[in-house]
Amino acid sequence: MVAAATGAFVTVATLLAAASGDGEMTALGWVLIVSSAAVLGWRRRYPVAVLAATLLACSLYYPLTGPGSPIVLTFAVALFSAAARGRVAVAAGTAVLAVGLTVAGELATTEARHLDNISMFLMVGWFVAVIAVGAVVHGRRELLREAESRARVAEHGREAEAARRATEERLRIARELHDVLGHNISLINVQASAALHRLDRDGPAPDGSRPALAAIKDSSRQALRELRGTLGVLRQVDEAAPLAVPGLDAVDDLLDRARAAGLDVHREVSGEPARLPPGVDLAAYRIVQEALTNVTRHAGAGRVVVRISYTDEEVSVQVDDNGSGGTGTNGVRPGNGIAGNGIQGNGIQGMRERARALGGTLVAGARDGGGFRVLARLPLGAP
Repeated sequence: MVAAATGAFVTVATLLAAASGDGEMTALGWVLIVSSAAVLGWRRRYPVAVLAATLLACSLYYPLTGPGSPIVLTFAVALFSAAARGRVAVAAGTAVLAVGLTVAGELATTEARHLDNISMFLMVGWFVAVIAVGAVVHGRRELLREAESRARVAEHGREAEAARRATEERLRIARELHDVLGHNISLINVQASAALHRLDRDGPAPDGSRPALAAIKDSSRQALRELRGTLGVLRQVDEAAPLAVPGLDAVDDLLDRARAAGLDVHREVSGEPARLPPGVDLAAYRIVQEALTNVTRHAGAGRVVVRISYTDEEVSVQVDDNGSGGTGTNGVRPGNGIAGNGIQGNGIQGMRERARALGGTLVAGARDGGGFRVLARLPLGAP
């Protein structure tokens, strides 16, 4: 746009000068005017070359063509662009060369002068002003660029500090989990193993406590394995997900533990089982795990059905039980972890947060005809 506007102004002014009888326009003159304006389109990419080209066009136009023309304006634009691009020394040297050529041309002519002293001083002043403004523009751009660079460095520093603090917090949580939960679960496992060993030594227990102790031992061992995996995730700060996480392919172990606790558990699968993203697979497993835990603790149910459905867009897990629908003696509504005052417990809330984090939904509530249902839909394309 600058090149076109400059070319249009120079052309109109030259035509007016020719119409006023200042001289006849030649083909060479038009070539020089058009070329000097056209090269301004590359003034940002090649500022020095464009400056030299416009100086050459002006140096040829004035001694070789007829009518007066403000073609020197193309040189002024190129001069400003060179200074604004940081070529201040080159722009100043070229301006001095242009003034020298003008003075030499005036001295060499035997006819009347084309520029008087006042015009010469004005031209020099314009050249100095153009270079000064270009240098100021270049300095301002450099300041803005430096400020942006500092802002980026500061932002990276804030992000690094936030990442460092998050890492420290994750490691602190990992230590607390290891020292507290790991110790207590290990004690549970050891005590259950010792009790089973005592039963094996003294003979079968008449009260049938061996299956309960075996279930405690197996559950505590599984809890220790999952705790170690969780601690590994917390310590592997640069990984978005653990390398090996429990998923729906391990849901049979959950069902076996629920059966050992006295539940009649059935599993139904519809659709073609597919390899799920690690986050979706883990969330589906944890939702089934938490739902079965709620049934075991609160529902008073005898039968549970776990339905897993696969489609191309999502996987859904549904856990139905035939427990009672009233409020238990501990103030918790059976099967859903919702207190009698209407405040939800951590179980349902945690399941809902897992589903929401993956862009899915979770619905938990009483079923028609009795019992309770947990239904989660998890999209496969979620981040």
